[in-house]
Amino acid sequence: MKKVITYGTYDLLHYGHIALLERAKALGDYLIVGVTSDAFDKNRGKLNVQQSVVERIEAVKKTGLADEIIIEEYEGQKISDIKKYNVDIFAIGSDWQGKFDYLNEYCQVVYLKRTEGVSSTALRETQNPIVKIGLVGLANPTERIIQESLYVSGMEITAAYNSHVAEASAICEKYNIELYSDLENMLQNVDAVYINSLLPEHVTLIEKALNNECHVLCESPIFMNKSDADRLFDLAEKKQKILFEAIKTIFFPAFEHLMLIVNSGTIGSIRDIEVSCSHIPEDLNEIKNEKYKGSMYDWGSIALIPIIKILGTEYEYCTMFDYEKAGFNYFVRGLLKYKNATAVFKVGKGIKTEGQMIITGTKGYIYVPAPWWKTDYFEIRYEDLRSTKKYFYRYEGEGFRYELLEFIKMINQNRRESYLYSQKEIKSIVGIIEQFEKEEVEKLNS
Repeated sequence: MKKVITYGTYDLLHYGHIALLERAKALGDYLIVGVTSDAFDKNRGKLNVQQSVVERIEAVKKTGLADEIIIEEYEGQKISDIKKYNVDIFAIGSDWQGKFDYLNEYCQVVYLKRTEGVSSTALRETQNPIVKIGLVGLANPTERIIQESLYVSGMEITAAYNSHVAEASAICEKYNIELYSDLENMLQNVDAVYINSLLPEHVTLIEKALNNECHVLCESPIFMNKSDADRLFDLAEKKQKILFEAIKTIFFPAFEHLMLIVNSGTIGSIRDIEVSCSHIPEDLNEIKNEKYKGSMYDWGSIALIPIIKILGTEYEYCTMFDYEKAGFNYFVRGLLKYKNATAVFKVGKGIKTEGQMIITGTKGYIYVPAPWWKTDYFEIRYEDLRSTKKYFYRYEGEGFRYELLEFIKMINQNRRESYLYSQKEIKSIVGIIEQFEKEEVEKLNS
């Protein structure tokens, strides 16, 4: 029996894909189709895929052309698959001409002519009009977000609102973005907004955006209390708009894989999590009197994400120790007690600690080196250190493109929630922020 193997993303499966599969099928007796995983697509910078790997596999299956479907998860897998399945022919579209000649050492390589005039990119553009996004506030890291947005298809940052127009004009001119001095006017000319302003302004800005029929992506922490969270998520539902918190860490390929490994039970039942985040600004004197730039507001949501996602939202209590000086929150150490586990988080601004994460299980533990919130690498360690497994998942740029991509997908697919970060999880973290805001903490003043 002559075996043929081919690979693809197969996003928004169209007749061009089907024609290519038919040509590959005709080359032999048994066709194996490799479908790229979501993480693999992200790893190689393919950020415009609209459908999940499950949806794409199902679409290929429905063609009836594949005798077997496998998932492509990493660079170099093709050689392994060719050997594993005893493949005779590797078939791929002619737009890859010459790219896979190295596989001739293992099997015959055939480049198949593609159907002209159709592509997944063209279909995405037809089905999903470009989402026009307006920026609200131009403080750090707005310029990096603008740069990262250029790598995400289906969106364009077209406008910006800033109360201090003079300060914002340079960045807007640099990126050809229209600058507005009136927020209401800008909201009428965009489909969505990215809010990057001080925390006390979030509620008013989000409410205005939703009432002007705009989707909202807002910097963390998104709210200071659960009542605001409940009210504005309800408003978003009523308006049929997306309201989402911008935390890029959640969408890094390595973090996604980390969550899958934890949930698989590889290290057993989780009994403890230790998370640290800190940094020392170049000039702390410029911000030390601004309460909402303190460590808990700066780092709290990020540090709590892995705890809430792994151990859940139903913690029994949270105890926090707050170190302040002249009203500025420099350092917080928090302890969350669950029925069968504990978690410790440390956040610092103007104080430095090792920014690592350790997830302790009954069979082993996961070590994520600093800075864990931008990780592309982690290890699973066991009693026998020779059994240590190392994982590396590259990410592109600074990671903002991944959260922007998820936001655009939610808009296009009309999803109120992300598969990776639910409203329940957001509200749980807001509850801890609210506890800190109400000063239900033990003070460690200097």
